[in-house]
Amino acid sequence: MILVTGANGNLGSATLAALRARGATATGASRNPGAGMRRLDFDEPSAFDLTGVSTLVLISAGYAEDDKVIGRHAAVLEAAARYEVGHVVYTSLTGAGDHLGFALAHRATERLVRTGGVPWTILRNGLYAELFGDLLMWTADGLESAFGEGAVAAVARADLAEAAAVIAADPARHGGRTYELVGTPITAVNVADRLAVTHRTINLGEYRRRLHETPGLLPFQPPMLASIATGIRHGFLDSTGPDLADILGHPVRDPLAVAVATASATAPPAVG
Repeated sequence: MILVTGANGNLGSATLAALRARGATATGASRNPGAGMRRLDFDEPSAFDLTGVSTLVLISAGYAEDDKVIGRHAAVLEAAARYEVGHVVYTSLTGAGDHLGFALAHRATERLVRTGGVPWTILRNGLYAELFGDLLMWTADGLESAFGEGAVAAVARADLAEAAAVIAADPARHGGRTYELVGTPITAVNVADRLAVTHRTINLGEYRRRLHETPGLLPFQPPMLASIATGIRHGFLDSTGPDLADILGHPVRDPLAVAVATASATAPPAVG
């Protein structure tokens, strides 16, 4: 049986759906599981139960500070070895993102995956096209961002979920492999042009100030988001590669169309 963690999240639920669409025997795990799922709370390692799991798809539990994230992942990987899970598939971060504020937790987890004693595959996911579209900010007459003219090789979340399902359904073929799952470079200007609006660049200091004034953001999130902005702005996240299309066996989805749809969904009525 294939077990997907974080199954109530966007990537986890999409991966579980993709596995079931392929006819795989798969279930999800979550802190608050739905019907037919297992309960797996990353913060309660003593209650982990991986009985009968042949392949574990470990969706990163990145919604916390690094020490907590790495501790969560370490506990799950220790349980995978203890329960003699046959393979671990870990959803990591593209290598081009090594400078990003949340890269360290991924690289530390990759090290744990490689040395944990369970056969493994690492999927280094590019930034979601949905996230890129969502981070664009609407004004009275168009879009603005701190991205400047920089491009990001964004990926539709559905493609990453499908790739994880392909690997998890036949993991032995991909043992010991680290894949770079990136898409086609797109810019904020590309999105604005597709929406027939203007794009204005704000400086990074202004962007950070706005982040710190945004209600609901946790302390680690403003520096994380600011690192994404500067990484895109200065050309560190536009690297491409063939791994994703090769795994899928078909062309990747157009990340620009996905980003445009996401941005358009939040447009003020007078603009959108």
